[in-house]
Amino acid sequence: MTGAGYLAVDSGGSGLRAVVGASGRGPLARASSDVPVRTGERGLDPGHLMEQLVPMARALCAEAGLERLDTAAIGAAGMASLGDALRAELPGGLARELGVTRAALAADAVTAYVGALGPRPGAVIAAGTGLIAIGTDLAGWRRADGWGHLLGDCGGGAWIGRAGLEAALRAHDGRHGGSARLLADAEEMFGPVTGLPGQVYPRADRAAVLASFAPRVGACAAGGDPVAVDIVRTAARHMADSAAAVCPADGAPGVGCTGGLFGLGEVVLAPLDERLAELLPRARRVPAEGDPLHGAVRIAEDLSAGPLALPGDERMLCVTSTRGTDVTLTTDTRT
Repeated sequence: MTGAGYLAVDSGGSGLRAVVGASGRGPLARASSDVPVRTGERGLDPGHLMEQLVPMARALCAEAGLERLDTAAIGAAGMASLGDALRAELPGGLARELGVTRAALAADAVTAYVGALGPRPGAVIAAGTGLIAIGTDLAGWRRADGWGHLLGDCGGGAWIGRAGLEAALRAHDGRHGGSARLLADAEEMFGPVTGLPGQVYPRADRAAVLASFAPRVGACAAGGDPVAVDIVRTAARHMADSAAAVCPADGAPGVGCTGGLFGLGEVVLAPLDERLAELLPRARRVPAEGDPLHGAVRIAEDLSAGPLALPGDERMLCVTSTRGTDVTLTTDTRT
């Protein structure tokens, strides 16, 4: 076993993924768990995260032939609003259990940004079940939406799925704005639509249930169903509006798109490009380099080499070390 390495983690609602690697050698071993980190009265539970992460990291070090881990980058869903306990306890726990001397704790929107664009100015739309846009001019972070399926996430998978199911119910009732094609798809997927309230309202994972219908809406839109086309075009406008709210005003910034919802393809990308051209004529949409785990790896590798070229922030990106705080930029995060 030779040398020190880094740990990169992507923690989300479906579990966590971890990578260990070494500067100059890249990722060397990876593992995953389908158990999401618990959320309690203190927000995200640092003890539960460490219970999963420590044995996983030690096993990965053995597989990769690394003696120790001196750097860690942890990206977590909920870090911005539910991460107080993680920020208070995780750096010390990582140092004690794994020997980590420098740790970056980031919101998953930040790792999504870095995974898509790297450390450069621009904006990223992260669209899956939910939707959030995040942007930076490298002096501060901006975020828009990401407020959950009841209050926001406009244009995300749950938003599209809910709109599609509403159109199905309108067709069932004989109301204006209904779609017979979406009604048929909804009944094929869920059974009689009169049972939809019972299948959706009591579920703790109702956002995921709603989002599961988004691919059907996208397929109907690609097939020319006018109601589905209107839903997807409206979703694309919401995406572009959020990107415009966070995109830097100067230069020619890139706009990256990341997340499973963009698997719908041109049916959503074409209207997105149209709206972006209206709102951000100087910007250009660029292909995402990678996903949030790739972003965590990028942060870990950059932190291994020296200070990050990214703005620090109390909630979005906090970097600590046994020698103090590494990122000390004054930032302005607007929500």
